[in-house]
Amino acid sequence: MPSIRDLISRREAIRAELRDILDKHPDGALPDETRARADALEAEALRVTDAERRQAMLDDLDRRAAGQPVNGTGDANLDREMRSFSLVRAIASQVPNLNVDAGRERELSQEVARRAGRSFMGMAVPMSVFHQPVEQRVITSTAPAAGPGSNLIATDYRPGEYIDLLRNALVVRQLGARVLSGLVGNVAIPRLKEDATAAWVNENQAIPTSDMAFGQVSLTPKHVGARTEFSRNMLLQSSPDIETLVRADFAAVLAAEVDRAAINGSGVAPEPLGVLNTPGIGSVSLGTNGGVLTFDAVADLQGMVDDANVTGASMAFVTNTRVRRQAAKMKDTTNVPLGLSTVFQGGMLAVTNNVPSALTKGTGTNLSALIYGNWSDLLLGYWSEFDLLVNPFESVAYSKGNVQVRGMVSMDATVRYAQSFAAIRDIAA
Repeated sequence: MPSIRDLISRREAIRAELRDILDKHPDGALPDETRARADALEAEALRVTDAERRQAMLDDLDRRAAGQPVNGTGDANLDREMRSFSLVRAIASQVPNLNVDAGRERELSQEVARRAGRSFMGMAVPMSVFHQPVEQRVITSTAPAAGPGSNLIATDYRPGEYIDLLRNALVVRQLGARVLSGLVGNVAIPRLKEDATAAWVNENQAIPTSDMAFGQVSLTPKHVGARTEFSRNMLLQSSPDIETLVRADFAAVLAAEVDRAAINGSGVAPEPLGVLNTPGIGSVSLGTNGGVLTFDAVADLQGMVDDANVTGASMAFVTNTRVRRQAAKMKDTTNVPLGLSTVFQGGMLAVTNNVPSALTKGTGTNLSALIYGNWSDLLLGYWSEFDLLVNPFESVAYSKGNVQVRGMVSMDATVRYAQSFAAIRDIAA
């Protein structure tokens, strides 16, 4: 389907041709052949306008869609089975004397390990069990205050009203970051660094020779994990959907850390290199010691990426709540609020406190960042499914009759083209 730019270009061509026809016949008396052409142009203009509206809606839906893995299992039945993998049964089956049957989970785990081409320390859990993808807590059934899980065994429990922690919003995959799953070895992805050069020549003159230049971006596995404890009673007795709670907790903790690293990872082993710290991305400065965000600075930020010919359906601004609040207060000379849509040039804005707010510059402290770019040029590579290992003999957990659970994911993040992103890192907000 043609892009918005193509449709706009065609609409302008139709407008120009119709204007030329009317200018040549100001009295409106068109010859039959010219009238037929004008009618055809009017009909095409309506079709182009409708297609432009539909494409704009599709582009907006694409921007809002979660990032999709580049490759899947290709087996719809297996994918469905993996989504119904029980995390609680997988945990309980590794605890001695609980006698929990998890044959189905073990079979799926073996298939995950086979497809990954490697062995797992614990049970391989497909990432699809998480709706979104280290804090340490103990979930226990002891009442009344020995642990937060005491409220999970009750005669009138309302799981729909479960109160979770306040967590940072996850935005990277929603903005369209490309996900490469099922990786095995280190990954090197070729990229075109420089095009061949075209040149005008005189007759009988040789065309100058120019070479295309290639480079590559690499991904190497880095590991992120979380640990928690569960009581035996919790694994056996809880009445609400503890499965959903366990999945959500592990997924949110790990996914939030992946999101943070993709945005602001230091790149110092073992942490991935995030967008903000990627060498070569564009930069707009507000002052020696930082400064308040301005309309012009946002325009310069967007223009820096546009000037590099970066386009796509995943163009978006990303910042934290402090910067959004400051932008919402920006006013014109008559003290009328500009509005977020105006401040951010009509572009998509995603907000998460995974964007840092404690940066420094000169004497400025507690400075925030604003990033703009094509988020489909951010690659997330996954080598491992969720590796779940249960340790019922860890000394502290064992003394309380609990079991300790560790989850780990192996992944990396990288930017395909540094020119696809630009950032302001010194916003006093």
